[in-house]
Amino acid sequence: MSTSNYVIRVLDSPLDLDAAAWNALLAAQAHPTPFMRHEYLAALHRSGSATTQTGWTPRFVLVEDLAGRLQAACPLYLKSHSRGEYVFDWSWADAYHRHGLDYYPKALVAVPFTPVPGSRLLARDAPARMALLDAALALCRDQGLSSLHLLFGSTADVAACQHAGLMLRHTVQFHWRNGTAPAGGITAPYRDFDDFLAALSQDKRKKIRQERRKVAQAGVTLRHARGPDIRSQDWDFFYRCYERTYREHGNPPYLNRAFFEEVAATLAPHWLLFVAEHQGRPIASSLIAISDADGAPGSERVAWGRYWGALERVDCLHFEACYYSPLQWCIEHQYQRFEGGAQGEHKLARALLPVRADSAHWLAHPDFAQAVQHFLDREGRGVESYLEELEQHSPLRRGEEAA
Repeated sequence: MSTSNYVIRVLDSPLDLDAAAWNALLAAQAHPTPFMRHEYLAALHRSGSATTQTGWTPRFVLVEDLAGRLQAACPLYLKSHSRGEYVFDWSWADAYHRHGLDYYPKALVAVPFTPVPGSRLLARDAPARMALLDAALALCRDQGLSSLHLLFGSTADVAACQHAGLMLRHTVQFHWRNGTAPAGGITAPYRDFDDFLAALSQDKRKKIRQERRKVAQAGVTLRHARGPDIRSQDWDFFYRCYERTYREHGNPPYLNRAFFEEVAATLAPHWLLFVAEHQGRPIASSLIAISDADGAPGSERVAWGRYWGALERVDCLHFEACYYSPLQWCIEHQYQRFEGGAQGEHKLARALLPVRADSAHWLAHPDFAQAVQHFLDREGRGVESYLEELEQHSPLRRGEEAA
């Protein structure tokens, strides 16, 4: 396909991408994340975690200028199911099925198994972004797909989708800010963990101290390692924990050991591993992803809570390994934000505050599109009410409270 200004190409594998060009385009976005880097997407494919065999058929869409320079691109997958997405459309698929229509395959613009907001429609400028979205929609129409879904997009992505007439859907995540004031403004970063606790209401401050004390009194200590300092045996232990957690919930893990082995090598600076030990034995671990500390001037340093698992049960250890120790690390290393991932009201009590995450949706069938729009209107009002309710339960100390 081509237009007067662009040439559109569709690749069947992330391994066919020009890695340097892709990563350079990603770096130029307002909200890049390590999960959109070529190394991460290639590892998903090469390890067999996100391939046609697992229901993720890649169709990466590229927009180039007439000289062959990359102007826009996105990861697009043809899905034969709705697993691993974290924006749930099972009821839409069921409605199609009950009316004798096929919902699958559908198209998904997202990072597999990764509910992290960020840039999805990578583009040099707004016209290139619109050309990219138009090309993705044209692919869906040409192949007779039921729908296109862009998940956890950036502000620019959502604006482009709105302009193209896609329907918006909102969900709630919980993120921590380093120095968030009670009124919601940004103050100086916290000096240390106690300074952070001083910003919380008395009951939340007391609760966190009690939970950390329980872990310490159980004789459990945590150590952490970053990037190349994470030993091979630590990765092996982490995967045992990660796999155990999935198996305990009756599911095989989405990501296999080969995936983590590859990203440990290709994205080493972006990993931070916490290992909990009892009497010298490792018993649990938490893997955090981090942005590049030497990123572009003015860019935020961000950490993402991603994977957790335990071989032994210790009261409150999950909170220590997944929230308190990572938050302490963020304060010590001057990271501005920690994202706790999808869902989980329990995160609010740990000072991760609610934020809205956006997705966009296009359905080919006009009657179903209209029905889904009515559903999203009702759901959207519910999300706004939910956010307002959560704001009433903020863990942050009110001005009149003493520290």
